[in-house]
Amino acid sequence: MKNGIFRQTDFWKESMMTLPDSAFFELMRTVFGKIKTPYSKQTLMGDLEKFLSRSDIKKNIANYIDKNDRRIITAIASLEEPAPGELETFFSGEISYAKLTDSVVNLEERFIVYRFFEKGKGRLALNPVLKSILSPLAADKSLLFPSSGMEEIPPGKTVHLDDRMLAALLSFVSQNKDFYWSAGTIRRKILNSAKKAFPNLPLETIIGAMRILGLFYIKDEYLFPDYNRFESFDYLSRQERMEYCAAAIYCYRDSALKKDGRPAEENTPPGEGAFSISPWLLREKLRNCAVLMHQIICSLDAFTFYPIPALYRLMYMLNRGSAPVNGEMFIGAMENTGLIAMESDRCWLALTDSSSPKGDMSPKGDGSPKGDVPTKGDEPPREGAIAMDTPFSMLLYPEIAYNDAIDIAAFSRVIEAGMNIRFELTRDSAVSAFNRGITARIIIDLLRRLSHDRIDENLVFALHDWEKRHSEVVLRRGLLLTLSPERRYLADTRQLSALITETIAPGIYLLPETAEERVGDALRKAGVDIIARRVENNGADGDGLYGSTGRSYFPPLQTEALPGKAQRPSPSAKPGAEKEPPASTLIDGFHSILSTMNLGPEERDELAARIDRRLVLCESQLKGAIVRYEKLEARGLDYAGKALIAKQAIAMKSPVEVVCPGRKENIFGIPKALEKAGGESILVIELLDDKAETALQEAALHEAVRVPLGKISLLRRIKKSIFETVT
Repeated sequence: MKNGIFRQTDFWKESMMTLPDSAFFELMRTVFGKIKTPYSKQTLMGDLEKFLSRSDIKKNIANYIDKNDRRIITAIASLEEPAPGELETFFSGEISYAKLTDSVVNLEERFIVYRFFEKGKGRLALNPVLKSILSPLAADKSLLFPSSGMEEIPPGKTVHLDDRMLAALLSFVSQNKDFYWSAGTIRRKILNSAKKAFPNLPLETIIGAMRILGLFYIKDEYLFPDYNRFESFDYLSRQERMEYCAAAIYCYRDSALKKDGRPAEENTPPGEGAFSISPWLLREKLRNCAVLMHQIICSLDAFTFYPIPALYRLMYMLNRGSAPVNGEMFIGAMENTGLIAMESDRCWLALTDSSSPKGDMSPKGDGSPKGDVPTKGDEPPREGAIAMDTPFSMLLYPEIAYNDAIDIAAFSRVIEAGMNIRFELTRDSAVSAFNRGITARIIIDLLRRLSHDRIDENLVFALHDWEKRHSEVVLRRGLLLTLSPERRYLADTRQLSALITETIAPGIYLLPETAEERVGDALRKAGVDIIARRVENNGADGDGLYGSTGRSYFPPLQTEALPGKAQRPSPSAKPGAEKEPPASTLIDGFHSILSTMNLGPEERDELAARIDRRLVLCESQLKGAIVRYEKLEARGLDYAGKALIAKQAIAMKSPVEVVCPGRKENIFGIPKALEKAGGESILVIELLDDKAETALQEAALHEAVRVPLGKISLLRRIKKSIFETVT
């Protein structure tokens, strides 16, 4: 069982003793020189533990650890015993396959890292004997997630989805219900109108995402807003709303791709695949994406720049073990909703939530919040959130509360939704509001509060006039109850008479649309056991995330127990800040000792290589060494050396790194053969790294590249893991 990030010492010993005898004893000889017989693995592992526990040895091990070592050590701890392939994915695009493989093998040779096998799968772990050295390194994530502070928030350069934009979309859809052609594509007139109102918004994507959330639903060829779901969004913080929106944008865009990541066929409506899968699967995917985005945001610090690769590493670490996501598309959705902002090769937290576990949010350290900290919809509303730029139009400020913005959208028409968000109150928009039970007094009171009582009296007069005319000619909607002559007495019963709003004709009664269940109960109490009903589908089409009522539409996203929070250590907490002596001094000292020893050239080269690989921890490892020379690289005109290394790599199935003049990128792969062609030796290499696709194209789409041995300027064999022989 694990003890934090370290297994028990006995577990490490058992893992080491699973090595085949040849590999195990060769490793012991690099530490102890000649081994006394009879051989006992248990005794040797006890001696190795004592050796590594010595204070002088621990000091030298610690001083040898460089920046690259620390990053790998911290990654292994953060990823909690990753498989080697997971470590490669984590550092993809930053550390080459060849360099990472070589570094991990080197850490194994130095007893810092070891491998164990679980269910046939190898995993990397940290040596518990060196816990006192490795624990501070593992706790410091600054190298994995480097960051730098900012004096002030950079100005926003792009229009993104926010609370005001949600209100603008609600208004636009409610005023343009005739939205789709029968084929499922948006009508041209709608797209043209949207380009004027939303000049920088990808309407198809955003509407598709809002349909996934259930904020809009299709009925026939019309698009309707679901006001209940829009109201439920108010239970969330501004940050959580945007996280749900970003997750929906990602799910919609991801559904437009084939499994191989390419765009779907052109005749398929973009993103419509999102609505063809199981609603349960869609809900699960959306929820998981929203939670992941929430964890990413809560793992970042305010007023801080992060390099883009750090964001990808954080996303991989938090999502490890779950369904993989398209990183570029995922981060793009977060940028589309203003959660993060990106510029060149860096990003920063653009939207923070006062409920997130952040601590100090001020660049000055005074604890004051940023200017755009979100508020809950049920908090006291803000004042001065709009400006009446004409008697009948208003400009919405970014500070407006979500519920106020949605209320404005319910009685006005959006006329601009770019860098500025503007609404206009018209007769038609006011009538739509009156039809939903919103009175002129409610509209006037809201506008007065939000504008600091700066509304024109002409607007007040117009609203009251429209409301008066609205009440003069009424087309009602409700439940229609019909009773046969012998059943009309039921209308006089106490329970039913209280629900009747109007008698239209003898035996025909109008009741509230929402009173169907209460009417049924009243009739059953009066002794009626058969009730005829006309079934109609007047609700949303089920595209939404959750059920039918209340807060369960959009459950709050949890912030507890976030793994791998990317905290920056304080300057005093940097491990290794007082290392004495530095690694270069140790290496030079061991080379000085080596220069005084009477050795052959191959033995001297092998020991020099051990020193440079930081395998030598004390003088006795040099003077008592048993040397088996191993040539790992050959350069330039050393044709025989390159041929030897190639043959060794082929026999041992070891990876090689090849450098050729004029080639921008090195070749990394497994050599398969050394062939003769016209007097020239050709090395055939099966590629392993992330550049394989480019290299394969250069090789006319063969599975391997062919490189003339004479054109190789450097051929280096990468040592395999000492544990690989177990597989």
